[in-house]
Amino acid sequence: MKICNIQEIPGIEKNVLEYMQEKQHEKVVFCSDESSNLKAIIAIHNTNLGPALGGTRMWNYSSISEAIQDVLRLSRGMTYKAAITGLNLGGGKAVIIGDSKDKTPEMMNAFGKFVESQCGQYITAEDVGMTTKDMELIFQETNHVVGKPFELGGSGDPSVITAYGTLMGMKGSAKYKWGHDSLKDKKVLIQGVGNVGKNLIKLLNDEEAIIYVNDVNEDKVKEIAKNYNVNILSDNIYNAEVDIYAPCALGGTLNDETIPQLKCSIIAGAANNQLAQEYIHDEMLARYNVLYAPDFLINAGGLINVYSELKGYSHDQVMLKTEKIYNTTIEILNKSEKDNISTQKAALQIAKERVFQKNSA
Repeated sequence: MKICNIQEIPGIEKNVLEYMQEKQHEKVVFCSDESSNLKAIIAIHNTNLGPALGGTRMWNYSSISEAIQDVLRLSRGMTYKAAITGLNLGGGKAVIIGDSKDKTPEMMNAFGKFVESQCGQYITAEDVGMTTKDMELIFQETNHVVGKPFELGGSGDPSVITAYGTLMGMKGSAKYKWGHDSLKDKKVLIQGVGNVGKNLIKLLNDEEAIIYVNDVNEDKVKEIAKNYNVNILSDNIYNAEVDIYAPCALGGTLNDETIPQLKCSIIAGAANNQLAQEYIHDEMLARYNVLYAPDFLINAGGLINVYSELKGYSHDQVMLKTEKIYNTTIEILNKSEKDNISTQKAALQIAKERVFQKNSA
C-alpha cells in the first residue's frame, strides 16, 4: 500500500501543479495497492466550508493524465456544488483507474484504507462505476463514507434525489424561458440512461413529457424502451429537434463541434463538467441562444442526499432542500440576464462568494 502527494512524484508535468495553483486545489493524492491492483487518485479542492465530500468514480481511463484532469475538474465542481446549495462542505473527488467489471472486495477495502488515511479531510460516496454495495465494503475500513445501504444507517442510492434535483432545475429553466414550468408535451432528450438517467425518465414520464433517449450501451436503451414510452435516438443527437437536452452521461459534450449543431432551447442535465471549456463554451451557448442550467447547481440532489447522513436529515427534509434547486435556478438565470454574463459565470460568482468569503475557514 503506497500513498504520496502529487508534489512528491518525480516527472509530474509542471502544468498540473500550475493548474492546481490556478484553480486553488489543496491536495492531490496518488494511491497504489499492488495486492488488489488498486490505482486511485484522491483530489481535495477546498475545505473552507467543511470536509471535502465527493464520490468515487471508477473508469477505464486511457491515461494517467486523463484521470488527473478528470479528478481535478470534478473535485472543483464539488466545492461549488456544495457552496451554491448552502451545504457546509468542501469539494473533493476520487477516481479508481480500471474497468468496473474488474472490481473486487479487496480493491474496495484497500481504497477504504486510503480514504481513512486522509483523517476525515475527504469523505467519499458513490459515483459512476460504483455501487451502494461498494460503499458498504469501503465502510469496513473507514467511517468517512456516505451513500451506504439503509441498514447501515446510510441514505441509499443518491441517484433518485439527483434525478429529482435535475428535474427541479429543468422546470426552473422552463419557467424562466417560457413563462411556465409545465413539461407536458415538451421534447426532452436524455443522453445516458444510467441510474440517474433512468430515474429522470420516470419523473419526466409523470410530467407527460415526450422523451428521447440515447446511450452508448444499446442493451440499456432497449431495456428502458420495454418499460417506458421513449423514442430511441442512435444517430447524431446534437442536431435533434428537441426542446430540452439533458446530458446525463460523462462530461465534455458541449464543445466546439456540438454546440453549433444544437437545436434545443434549454440544456439541463445531471452530468458533471458538461462544458468542455467552461469559460469558452458558456459564452458560445449564449451566442447560440441556448439556455444553459449550470450542471453543478441542478445535479446537487445527490450531494444533498448523502449530506443528510452527516446531519441526520429526514427524507422529507432532503426532498424539501432539493426542491429549492428550482428557485435557485431561476435566481441564477435572472442574475445572468441582469449582469449580462453567462449562466455559468453567474452561478460561479455566487458559489465563490460563499467559499472564499472572509473568515469562511
